[in-house]
Amino acid sequence: MAALDNIGIARVLSEVADLLELKNENVFKIRAYRSAADLVRQAAETVVDLDEAALRQWPGIGKDLAGRIREIGTTGSCTLHRDLLGEFPPTLLDLLRLQGLGPKTVAMLYAALRIASLDDLEAAARAGRLRGLKGMGAKKEQLLLRALEERRRYAGRHRLVDAAEAAAALTAWLETQAPAVSFVPVGSLRRGCDTCGDIDVVAIGAGPSVMDTFTRFGRVERILGRGETKASVLLDGGYQADLRLVPATSRGAALQYFTGSKAHNIALRDRALGQGLRLNEYGLFRVTDDVRVAGEDEEGIYRALGLAWVPPELREHRGELEAAAEERLPLLIEAGDLRGDLHMHTTETDGKHDLEAMVAAARAVGLEYIAITDHSRSLAMANGMDEGRTLAHADRVRTLNRAYEDITVLAGVECDILPDGRMDLSDACLAELDVVIASVHSAMQQTEAEMTARLVRAIEHPSVDILGHPTSRLLLRREASRVNMERIADAAAAHGVALEINCLPDRLDLSDTHARLARDRGAKLVINTDAHSVDALSMARWGVVTARRGWLTKEDVLNTRPVDELRRMLRRSQQ
Repeated sequence: MAALDNIGIARVLSEVADLLELKNENVFKIRAYRSAADLVRQAAETVVDLDEAALRQWPGIGKDLAGRIREIGTTGSCTLHRDLLGEFPPTLLDLLRLQGLGPKTVAMLYAALRIASLDDLEAAARAGRLRGLKGMGAKKEQLLLRALEERRRYAGRHRLVDAAEAAAALTAWLETQAPAVSFVPVGSLRRGCDTCGDIDVVAIGAGPSVMDTFTRFGRVERILGRGETKASVLLDGGYQADLRLVPATSRGAALQYFTGSKAHNIALRDRALGQGLRLNEYGLFRVTDDVRVAGEDEEGIYRALGLAWVPPELREHRGELEAAAEERLPLLIEAGDLRGDLHMHTTETDGKHDLEAMVAAARAVGLEYIAITDHSRSLAMANGMDEGRTLAHADRVRTLNRAYEDITVLAGVECDILPDGRMDLSDACLAELDVVIASVHSAMQQTEAEMTARLVRAIEHPSVDILGHPTSRLLLRREASRVNMERIADAAAAHGVALEINCLPDRLDLSDTHARLARDRGAKLVINTDAHSVDALSMARWGVVTARRGWLTKEDVLNTRPVDELRRMLRRSQQ
């Protein structure tokens, strides 16, 4: 088997961790493999090119783990991975990724009922065979059936970050093999959609031989089709990738055509026809004599149609063409506009790195300020803090803050919103902190009326500054909570509470449409990583993409401001 790239190695390490969980192995061993997978996935180096000595310089990588990484990289697996797969059907891994099932439950289902696949689980749930097991009941069966329906609905979709990683690996390979050719990912990935289907790549100025290069990529499992200008393959991980060849003279037209949503492109083509023009992937042509008037760059296409250039993230037919015609398109926020991050966790609760490491990482990426916001007590699985621990932790944060001149470290908490809307910590405790994020982590099946009232009550609390991941969605795993977002945005605007765009790839919550709605109704917004490790600080880019899709500018986001101005604009400063 060909050597694996970083994403492939990380996938095998993650599978080892999953299988070890099924065996109920030592938690530290499981954590070591998960951490190694994160390190490999985020590594700038090509891991297969590193020897064991270099790998052992990485934090948490010892001799045994370094050897396994080398073995996986060069052979596609390792002895431990193969042994674990021999103990369990590989389809058990699909069960682990289903919302509502943890490793202990999956192991119990397999031992008691020999349930080894999603099909087995659905058959058992529909027959009522699960409710006889410990911890199971009719309600649990229905929840699992709903999760299975959601999974079926999401089949073929991938999180934005995963699709971006797969596309980056593919284009990096193509560029090494054909350095004179420009390879550009397009489609929903270029628009920054929170989930993506196929990976679409255009090869600009390439000859037919690039098709051979494309199909030789090491992660190709099957060639689905191949023609003179298009080829399709199935990559490992379930990604379909399509490569299209376009001439250099049609670069702009191809990028426009293959990037815009169907609705955006139809509207643009209709506009062209109304002006006596014809638009396709090769250019913009006069209908009367077929003379091309634009096509080498995207700007020229839009300009020839009397429009300002529309950023890819806005090409969804949500009023962008009208705004482009009237020169009303916003100057969208950029990643470099963010000055701080107001949501992150440490080993005090469920973070992977301690306070000092998180501050050092924030300084390394150039942040001017951060807020440390570990969990409150009701989130027991995250070792949540009671009032005493919260205030003691805040003291440690403030002590550390005094040691730095180039960064401000704020003492905060991510406080659970209880089912009735009360806060998880006392009013006196919350009033002592610099930043309070209020978030929902439980009772997410409430009705729309119940959830809306719950969130509004939290927003009305005098110490709450930010409503964290407001709809509690987990992309491709859990639907957003039912909530009246208009009422939430209005309450946030009225009380000076910021709504969060959470950058975690599973969340991207608020969504783009909700972020735009909140902005339009006068609410403030923040873009936070919710980092649980130093590597997760890099996830800020995905929150910025979501904000851009929501038409947000730098001025719409609080944490683009200097720290003194930010603090004046937080809820507690408005009392």
